[in-house]
Amino acid sequence: MQAKKRYLILLSAGACLVLLVYLGRVPLPAASRSQYNRSRNGYRPDHLWPHFSDPLYPFVPWDEMDNEEYNLYRSLRGRRDINTSVYKGRRCHMESCFDFSMCRLNGFKVYVYPQQKGEKISDSYQSILSIIEGSRYYTSDPGQACLFVLSLDTLDRDKLSLHYVHNLQTKVQNLPLWNEGRNHLIFNLYSGTWPDYTEELGFDIGQAMLAKASVGIDNFRPRFDVSIPLFSKEHPKTGGERGYLKYNSIPPFRKYLLAFKGKRYLTGIGSDTRNALYHVHNGEDVVLLTTCKHGKDWEKHKDARCDKDNAEYDKYDYKELLHNSTFCLVPRGRRLGSFRFLEALQAACVPVMLSNGWEMPFSEVIDWNAAAVIGDERLLLQIPTTVRSINSERILALRQQTQFLWEAYFSSVEKIVLTSLGIIEDRVLEHHSRNSVMWNTPPGGIYVLPEFSSYLGDFPFYYSLLATKPYNKFTAVIHAVSNLVSQSQPIIKLLLAVAKSQYCAQIIVLWNCDKALPAKHRWPPTSVPLTVIEGEKKVMTSRFLPYDLIQTDAVLSLDEDTVLTTTEVDFAFTVWQSFPERIVGCPARSHFWDSTKERWGYTSKWTNDYSMVLTGAAFYHRYYNFLFSNYLPSSLKSMVDQLANCEDILMNFLVSAVTKLPPIKVTQKKQYKETMMAQSSRASRWADPDHFAQRQTCMNKFASWFGGMPLLYSQMRLDPVLFKDQVSILRKKYKEIERL
Repeated sequence: MQAKKRYLILLSAGACLVLLVYLGRVPLPAASRSQYNRSRNGYRPDHLWPHFSDPLYPFVPWDEMDNEEYNLYRSLRGRRDINTSVYKGRRCHMESCFDFSMCRLNGFKVYVYPQQKGEKISDSYQSILSIIEGSRYYTSDPGQACLFVLSLDTLDRDKLSLHYVHNLQTKVQNLPLWNEGRNHLIFNLYSGTWPDYTEELGFDIGQAMLAKASVGIDNFRPRFDVSIPLFSKEHPKTGGERGYLKYNSIPPFRKYLLAFKGKRYLTGIGSDTRNALYHVHNGEDVVLLTTCKHGKDWEKHKDARCDKDNAEYDKYDYKELLHNSTFCLVPRGRRLGSFRFLEALQAACVPVMLSNGWEMPFSEVIDWNAAAVIGDERLLLQIPTTVRSINSERILALRQQTQFLWEAYFSSVEKIVLTSLGIIEDRVLEHHSRNSVMWNTPPGGIYVLPEFSSYLGDFPFYYSLLATKPYNKFTAVIHAVSNLVSQSQPIIKLLLAVAKSQYCAQIIVLWNCDKALPAKHRWPPTSVPLTVIEGEKKVMTSRFLPYDLIQTDAVLSLDEDTVLTTTEVDFAFTVWQSFPERIVGCPARSHFWDSTKERWGYTSKWTNDYSMVLTGAAFYHRYYNFLFSNYLPSSLKSMVDQLANCEDILMNFLVSAVTKLPPIKVTQKKQYKETMMAQSSRASRWADPDHFAQRQTCMNKFASWFGGMPLLYSQMRLDPVLFKDQVSILRKKYKEIERL
């Protein structure tokens, strides 16, 4: 009986299988079917192995995939893959399309091709090339280069543009170092043209990386390309204006909740969202204005809403809206990116992004959720409700982050270019790369050089974030330019006073004198280690070299003729421990704008305002030695060495540019003044009649390179508690300062 049941079950199963095969529901393992299944996994007759990383396509044989009917089912990424004429390196990543061996010997160096005769270059692209050539990354030797940048203008690849470069394919292929684009970086702002504005560049980029604006996520190659912001030709080359958030208002609300003012495209790509904005506009706290009045033939194509929209559009000033709105709508235009994005960042107007598929600028390193609201074009009507739900604390944090990002990465072409190169540098030198905190907190990735350290605690900017303090000792570096002929010279008194400080770990004398090093017995005995080293090439900038001997966080920089007591040193160091990112010291100076000569001036007059603390008697973090030596261009350092002057001004420029903060002045002796050195030594540089004239020249040269004046005024002077108070001196910690 049991055997009959088994036979019936097998017979039934066989009948069902025959029926299913007859109806075509289940394919048999025929040879043709087998070939088909292999092909959809990436198999091709000319390929030995399947590409399992390929996307899974619909069930179509490989030799039928390129017809028009099949393309209807392909995603944008799939269609991009078919178009091999432009994106032959569509699946490129650093491991497959970048030669790391070219970067091992000389690090991350960038070579710019020499400009070819007769080739026109736009001002914007010329700025990019000159910025690279003036940066710490540049090398003039292609044999030392890790990355190559074309001198052919690739910024504008819109065929209707005046700056469009013709025959670029041939010109690029003829470059001797092209090598199919490997280790090359191509900058681009505009691609494609009317009416579809595709992302094609009009030439085969091969295996080159793209630093591209308005790039879509379907064409963007993560950790290979770099998404950059769209910027106008008027964008500052260097420096750039600071953000417009001057103070934090609580609660952080402005006149308008949400605002937008811009063109409305009646038809074509980018028109859908802007055509629907009138549904959200209420004319009160949500002001979304569009106009049809653009282009030559706008009246021929205007619709029933155009006249009303134009009238409403003219009632509002764009800048007034921008600066008085809490949130700014940033919809896509003809391309995914728009100038409005950077304008909103600068104005501290939190961007509300409505550009589906746009790879946000520098998205590899920047956390945009901390500075923007990422919306969806399909959910436009929900935007007002969404932004109303954001609490005031969150709005304030978003607004503050817009200012940081603007000033750190977007305020000038220079910062955009250096950020792009920094991102690629982190990929190449991954063991020395910056982490997310370095990129997303002040001062930003440009000023945090990973070659110095990858640990946050080694930098002066992150102590509060890590809830730590700098090391409780300092290293004194005394800059000596005069021969040691007497034990009564100021440098001897200075050595003894500094050595008595409870916080002094060691003293280094940097011997920049043209005489031979004094014998060891000529130096006085001290309670801390004393090391005398000869300055490199006996130049002024050698005092700011990152010497390996300096192991403490704090550096006390001293001129040989500085007059300080141990109490002054102790108090100044205590103050610096609370402000480790700043220069803290005694002799203060200031800058001013000379309107008659239209240039910056330098003054040593005693006033309430100051903007510099001279490094003849100042504490600063040792990282600034590394930054001074590795970030600043050789042209500025050479100028300082030739003049034997201005090194202290340059250090103040650098620290203020990094921190966006002024230095800190501590209690100073009123009788302090620059004096002549001992009679047997050469005259102090302070007595040189050309001294101030040189410093005026330095101020303007430095301001030109930084793209503006980074120095900031301050009126703060920090004195000891109970300083000059009418109480017993025995109750005061720093008693000696009272007697100065």
